[in-house]
Parts: sequence; structure tokens; C-alpha cells
Amino acid sequence: MAECGRGAAGGALPTSPGPALGAKGALKAGAGEGGGSGGGGRLGHGRARYDSGGVSNGDCSLGVSGDEARASPARGPRGVALARTPSPAAGPVPRDSKPGGLPRRSSIIKDGTKQKRERKKTVSFSSMPTEKKISSASDCINSMVEGSELKKVRSNSRIYHRYFLLDADMQSLRWEPSKKDSEKAKIDIKSIKEVRTGKNTDIFRSNGISEQISEDCAFSVIYGENYESLDLVANSADVANIWVTGLRYLISYGKHTLDMLESSQDNMRTCWVSQMFSEIDVDDLGHITLCNAVQCIRNLNPGLKTSKIELKFKELHKSKDKTGTEITKEEFVEVFHELCTRPEIYFLLVQFSSNKEFLDTKDLMMFLEAEQGVAHINEEISLEIIHKYEPSKEGQEKGWLSIDGFTNYLMSPDCYIFDPEHKKVCQDMKQPLSHYFINSSHNTYLIEDQFRGPSDITGYIRALKMGCRSVELDVWDGPDNEPVIYTGHTMTSQIVFRSVIDIINKYAFFASEYPLILCLENHCSIKQQKVMVQHMKKILGDKLYTTSPNMEESYLPSPDVLKGKILIKAKKLSSNCSGVEGDVTDEDEGAEMSQRMGKENVEQPNHVPVKRFQLCKDLSELVSICKSVQFKEFQVSFQVQKYWEVCSFNEVLASKYANENPGDFVNYNKRFLARVFPSPMRIDSSNMNPQDFWKCGCQIVAMNFQTPGLMMDLNIGWFRQNGNCGYVLRPAIMREEVSFFSAKGDVVDPYVYVEIHGIPADCAEQRTKTVNQNGDAPMFDESFEFQINLPELAMVRFVVLDDDYIGDEFIGQYTIPFECLQTGYRHVPLQSLTGEVLAHASLFVHVAITNRRGGGKPHKRGLSVRKGKKSREYASLRTLWIKTVDEVFKNAQPPIRDATDLRENMQNAVVSFKELCGLSSVANLMQCMLAVSPRFLGPDNTPLVVLNLSEPYPTMELQAIVPEVLKKIVTTYDMMIQSLKALIENADAVYEKIVHCQKAAMEFHEHLHSIGTKEGLKERKLQKAVESFTWNITILKGQADLLKYAKNETLENLKQIHYAAVSCGLNKPGTENSEAQKPRRSLEVIPEKTSDENGD
Repeated sequence: MAECGRGAAGGALPTSPGPALGAKGALKAGAGEGGGSGGGGRLGHGRARYDSGGVSNGDCSLGVSGDEARASPARGPRGVALARTPSPAAGPVPRDSKPGGLPRRSSIIKDGTKQKRERKKTVSFSSMPTEKKISSASDCINSMVEGSELKKVRSNSRIYHRYFLLDADMQSLRWEPSKKDSEKAKIDIKSIKEVRTGKNTDIFRSNGISEQISEDCAFSVIYGENYESLDLVANSADVANIWVTGLRYLISYGKHTLDMLESSQDNMRTCWVSQMFSEIDVDDLGHITLCNAVQCIRNLNPGLKTSKIELKFKELHKSKDKTGTEITKEEFVEVFHELCTRPEIYFLLVQFSSNKEFLDTKDLMMFLEAEQGVAHINEEISLEIIHKYEPSKEGQEKGWLSIDGFTNYLMSPDCYIFDPEHKKVCQDMKQPLSHYFINSSHNTYLIEDQFRGPSDITGYIRALKMGCRSVELDVWDGPDNEPVIYTGHTMTSQIVFRSVIDIINKYAFFASEYPLILCLENHCSIKQQKVMVQHMKKILGDKLYTTSPNMEESYLPSPDVLKGKILIKAKKLSSNCSGVEGDVTDEDEGAEMSQRMGKENVEQPNHVPVKRFQLCKDLSELVSICKSVQFKEFQVSFQVQKYWEVCSFNEVLASKYANENPGDFVNYNKRFLARVFPSPMRIDSSNMNPQDFWKCGCQIVAMNFQTPGLMMDLNIGWFRQNGNCGYVLRPAIMREEVSFFSAKGDVVDPYVYVEIHGIPADCAEQRTKTVNQNGDAPMFDESFEFQINLPELAMVRFVVLDDDYIGDEFIGQYTIPFECLQTGYRHVPLQSLTGEVLAHASLFVHVAITNRRGGGKPHKRGLSVRKGKKSREYASLRTLWIKTVDEVFKNAQPPIRDATDLRENMQNAVVSFKELCGLSSVANLMQCMLAVSPRFLGPDNTPLVVLNLSEPYPTMELQAIVPEVLKKIVTTYDMMIQSLKALIENADAVYEKIVHCQKAAMEFHEHLHSIGTKEGLKERKLQKAVESFTWNITILKGQADLLKYAKNETLENLKQIHYAAVSCGLNKPGTENSEAQKPRRSLEVIPEKTSDENGD
């Protein structure tokens, strides 16, 4: 499941008018913050789990979180998937040049093309506009001394409102009113063992209204020798962060807290800011001009408005009854801290800094490994980051990363949400052409609507620069024997065919080297067809691919083989045509659609007859592997259609097949190219939802590139994932021969939508509350959860809107394929409705995905989520009623049950250990060890428990008498280690049994029809047997994959335990150099048969 948390942004936003089957996902969303160094906004974590009955090949998790400056929780070392809704980031941005707005949301699929009057607006995301920002531990302590109202949670759903405060001497935590004596309504700071974030105690878990309590606002104080818990809920995540951070400082520094607070006044950051002031104050006057002070701060944080900085200085002077505009060093430092501190980043820093005001190399290594998912991390990498982003010389020399350096890093391209590996071609490009989704344009020549809109060559330039690999040319006879391009029977303007071919030749491979398909809709006379041929041969030359298809092949060539080639998709004369011209069906898509729909509807006798026209042989010979043919029905196509023949489907017909024959449509698209074009009824050039057809494997879904909005956002976002080369490899389940698949003035009131787009079961959306009249500091403090069944086809879209009773206005959006999300704390660049990046407008997000490293979780597929207490469910295989085949599948049932038991025993044991550590089920074991390590230390810091790392499976050894609660942790840890050991030592054997059954079953694949017929199966029963066979094979593949992922996760768990034990100094002396056990051999799925082996 995927979780997203609060969003934080670093500045102002522009406002524009207007094969895994079965998955779960959760998303949490939160607040926006601005004014931080570098700007940016943030989203929260989440996870996505894949499990659909027995048809499953893996579990996955997505976590996205966005913490607003004042809303970011100070989370302890845990991997809980917290995400908060994103928020736009720093700095005013020019308004989008094209006015347009998004209507109010009423369904999952929405478009944003509503035109609205332009209004001057900007949105700046910064927090606490009227309160002092939290930028240091002393701010937290001071706030705690003043006190705040918290909810005290007890068992049986009892909740009490109490006022909590820290004694002035910082020795006790008190609350009032209370029935207890005032001396009893307190907890001594020195008795506090731990401060936990989230709902991670027995009282929270068993409380009847726990679901109504925000994870981000909950925290627990563990105190006393019996580890009692004081469970509290703050009114906001900001307040929770303040108390968690302050209490952790008090625990760490004890009686030296005052000294620590005083020394923080001369910390590295303050010295650096003072040095900047001195560089401006060259005459050593002790003050600088307001103009210079404003400019200096703005240079450090371009997202801040000049007016906001000036206002802050004036407010400071007014509070001191000071006249004049000179700025002293103390005033400069105070305003800098106030405006350039991102509290959510500060809370994140202290979470990993062991309660210091900076990160050292080891702290940064832990952050990079646990959150950002950086593999093979070392101190050199940490130092490189510090030297690159730390602004102070002291920090660079000492290897310390201050809050400003940490902010610079998090807002840098290194922390963008988009995985840089996907910025270049990263998929296998040697598969048949039919195995890819292809970025495609409809009526490419139009730049407005398709009825009256102008035609222009800029349409081709824009589409090709955007990575489009299939463009349309609707060619008609023109004056002076020059063919022209326009939409026939409409009032659209015309452009000369030759000019378009010139532009295509120039830009064909501007954005991608892979083949470009020219969809030629030919309405010309023979005479002008010859002119078309002359222009294409002369201008395109060797780029034209005219090689005849190989009759012995079964699939189209690959994009890799066709690099630099232009393919012509058009009608082609039959091979027995001996003349210089011949008769073919017309290519009028509207007429073809009417003809097909007429055949489907028996009540429509007066359907449009098929038109025919004369085709020049020279033009026909330019068509090689993309011959346009008319679709009849699936069974006919399976038998007679050639692999180089392409059918076009009107969206109405394609939708009909997608709903009524999804399985046939998917299987058809495994070998043949299918092009889907918008209905002629879309006279406004609106777009269909490409996901509706991608889910059935349709490769060429033609979009109106001239029309921005949700559907084009999905298309653009989808094709980013493979270097924007225009080709995206379809999921394996869509390629394998045997697989089962079913397819207001200046006032802004912002809110955020987080949307999941994919197959129908995955489509979902959640919106935050509206933050009224706050464009500077929108804070949402909300959590969302989504379930995802097919991550390979899923996309995540973040949309920021302005709530308006007349009609909500679009501010910015970003759409990203699920598979391209990077884990950890990332920067999301917001885009305008037309796709331009908005300056200083971004979301700062946290992402946690359980099938990848980072994000607070190990490399896994969502296996850490414990099942409910209901009886265990095992994947079931279907009966074919073919005795010999059923016997093979019957032999697979025991290893499937064994595999399920190994996986679930392991994950249940791991989750039990995590809960005792005080963390949620999505935390990783490294975070668990870090959380319990303080409990394993005695009063003199000597270990009460150590880990023996000399064995492959680390064991805990008691070094002294420990409380029962610690004994329980040790016992649960031992049980977890035994389950990890059982999985590692038995996984290979069980895996081999499943693979053996899969291979044995595949021996029947080619002759299944004949075997079924001999068994007496006919028609419907025979078809059902074939479907059941495919289902069973998919089950076996999925179970083998799940076991492979489980073993990989287990090995990763052991590595994390080893690494954390050494980092915390809990390893038994002399065992720190031992390594976790390595797998005896890797678990690999059996290879698929090639097309030749299948005889297809």
C-alpha cells in the first residue's frame, strides 16, 4: 500500500486560471511550507501491497509524505509510511500564459480545460506566518515551558483534555487539571526511557477510537522501571514535533541541557550568518542598510518575496520601538532564522543527528541508507554531499551538515522524486515492437480544435520534441498538384504536405532515436499520391524503412533494430496486384467506425457502406511492417492476421472490446499493433483516457497533443519512465504467451489532490481540506491510503488547486509513473497545465516503497505487513478436468502451502518484533535496532544485551539482569531469527518444487486443445480449461516470485541487524567484522520460451 504524508513547500506557487497481480497502496498527505532555503514542497510516505487471491507475484509499497514547515513531525528512527499531502513551494511564479481552470472534482477522471477569466494570484507555501518558527532545540524547550493542550489517551477509548507543561527547571513534565495530587500529576524527566512517535503502544493499538487519531499528532512517553506509557495526542503535528524533539533533547543532555541551549546561541549556523553580515558591513559599522539585508537573504533563498523580508524586518523594529532602517547583526540573524528555516526539515535533521544541530558523516550515512535508499553508502559519499551543499566553511572542514546545507541537499536535483535512472533509456529495447506502449499523436497538424482550428507545422515540432513516436498525416488533394494536410469535411486550415515532411525529417529523431511511425490517412488522387512518394523519397531518403516483412518470423522487429527509421502506416496493395495501381478500402476513420458499429448493431440496417479508392503502387511499396487493415473479430485475427498488419480502433469500439472481451484484447495485442484514435464526436479535441486502453495492451493510443489537461498529463507522465524515448515496455503479463490478465482576488484557498491512475481497481483519489485565505502557509495535516493492484500500469498525480465557489482554479501538477518514484525525501517540481516547469514551485515529499531500498524500509515487496487474525489463505489452483494436467497441478499444492507458511511466519514474526520496539509494521529492522538500543544500555552505558554477530544468524545475549519487558523483546527477537532462518534454509527447495511443477505443466501447453478434446471437452468447457491452465501457470509464477522476494527481504533484514548492531555498539566484542549469511544460490524464475520454441 502507499502512504503519503504532509506536504511542505519552499515558497510561492503560481496560480493559473484556470507482473504482479493484486496490490495495495496507501498514501498520506499533508501540508505546504515555504521560505526554506532552496524552496520546495514535500509529500509523505506510503506503501503498496500486491496480493490478489492466489494470483500474485509480489508485494509492493509506496509511501509519499510531505511535511509543512511547522507541520513536520519529529519522527524517531522508524520507517512508518507517513505521507502528507504535498504543498507547493517557494517563491512567486509568473502566471501561466494560457488561462484555464479545473472544474470541481466529482469523479476519478477529470479534465481541466474549463476556461476562466485570468486573475492575478500567487501562492507562497511557508508556515507559521504569525508565530515564531521552530528552528532550534531552545525554541522547542521554550514552547514546552509555556505549555500546550494535549489529549491524554487511556484504555477503553477514554480521552482526557489536559494542559501539559515543562517545569522551568526542566526537571519534570506536569499536567493539569488532575484528580491526583499536583506532585503526582507529573513525570520526572530522568525517569523517561524513550519518546515514541505515532500510535505505537498497546494503549493506542487497543483504543477503540484509534482510527480517528492522526498518526502524525500522536506520541508516547515511555517512563519508569516498568516501561509505562503516557500516550498523548497533540492538536497538530507541529505541536507533537515540538514535544518529541524537546523531550528527546532533555533525555540526551539531562542536567546539561541549559549549557547545551546556551552554546547553541553560538553554533555553526549563527557564526556563518554573522560572517555573511560582516562581509556586507565592510566598514565595520555594526549595521547595514535594509536594502542590503533584504538582498542578501533573497540571494540565499530566491523563493522569498522582497516584500515579505522587508515586512519581517519592519515588524521586528516595531516590536522594539526602533526607528530607522539600519539592520544590526542580531536583527539580521534573527530574521534569517525566522524566514530561512524549514521546521519540517529541522525536525528531520534532529531525528537523525542524535539531538545535535547538525549531521555528521555517520548521521548522514544513516539518513542516506535508511531513507534515501542509497546502496553501498560510505563516509566518502557523505563528505562529497557535505562539501557540495554545506554553505559554511566550518561545516565543510569538520564534515558537518547544518540545517541550511541539509535543506540545500533536500531541495537539489539529487533529491527529485523522479528516479534519474529513468531519465535515460533503461528498458530492454530488443523486444518486438508490439511489446511496447508507443507515444502517439492524433491529428498532429492541429493546434486547436478539430473542426475550426488552424493547422500548423508547429504541431509536429512540438509533438516530436515531446518524444512522440507516432504522428498522423491526413492528406488530401491540394492546389498546384501539391498534396495538403488538414481534417477533411471541416473548416480547419491547410498546410502543404511537403512542408510537413521537411519538418518531420528535421525533428524525427530530435528527442528519440527509436522508430517514428507516420500514420498516413490517404485521400489523394493517383496523380498527387505520386507527388507524395516523390517528396518522401527525396526528403526522407534512407530513413524510410521499406524492407519487406520476413514471412518466417512471428513478431515485428524491435525498436533497437529499427533505430533511426521511419515507418509508414497506411493501406497496401495485395501481393498479387500486378498493375501500377489497385483498389483498397478507404482510410476515412469515421466511415470505418460507422461501418464496424453497423455490423455490431443488427438494428442498424442502413449502415455506411465500405468506400474504396485507387492506391498507387509506388506509395504502397513504402509500406512494409505497418500495413493498415480493417479489424473484423478476434478469432478471425488470431487465425489470419499477419504480424505486420495494424488495425485502428475508434475509442468507442475499443471501449466496447475492452469491456466485453478484455482477455481477447490483451492476447490480440501481444502480437499485433493496435491503434486507438479519439471519437470524431470530440470536436473540441478533448482527450480520451489512455489508461482505458493501455490496460488492454493497446500500444498506439493517439492523443490530441494540443489539448492540455489530465489526460495529457497522464500521457506525458507515463512516457517519462524510459528516457522519454517514446517507447515503454509493457508489463511481462501483457507479453508472455501464457499469462492470466483481466484487464478570489489575491486571496488563495489552496488544497491538494493525490490521485492514482491505472487499471479500474486502482483508480482513486483523495483531497486535503482547503486552507482558507492562506497562500503563504497552507498546512493540511492529513493522511491518505490507496490500494494498488497493478503497479506497472499505475501513475501518481499531485494536483494543487485553489478553492473557489465559482470554480476551482488550477495551480500546478506533477504526474509520475509509480515505477519511477524514488524513495526517501524528494523534491517534486510542479508544472503548469501545459507542462512547463513552474519556477520555485515544488513539493517536498517523503516516499517509502517496500519493493525498493530507502524510504525507511528495506528492499522488499510489502512482506512486513502482518495478516489479520483470520485463518491463513492459500493460493488455489483451478481444475481443468483434464486428468494428466490436473495431476501436475495437484503436485504443486503442497509447495505452494509451504511457501505461504514460510513467508507469513517470517513476516508475522518480524511485525511482532517491530511492535515491541515501538514502531509500525512498515519500519525496517535497522530502525528497530536503533529504537531499542538505548533500552539495552545500563545506567553507566554498559550493554545489558549484546548481539553475537559471529554466526550467520545474529543472536541476542543477556549481559545482566533485565526487566521483563526487555526479556520479552529478546524472546521475540529470537523467534524472529528462527523464522528468518527457516525461510532462508528452506526457500530454495520449495522454490525448485514450484518451478518443477511449472515446467511440467508447460509441456502440455502447445497441445492443450487436442488433449482436452480427447478428454471429451467441447466448446465452452474446453475454453474454460484453457483459461484455467493460464490461471494456474500465473499462480505458479507469482508464488515463485513471492518466495524469491521473501528470501531477498530476509537476507536484507539480516544485513540491517548486523549493520545497526555495529553502529550502536551493541555487537559482542570481536564479532563486528562478520557478515550476514549469503544465499547459497539465487532464486530465479524459469525463462519463457521464445516465439520460435513455441512455434508461434
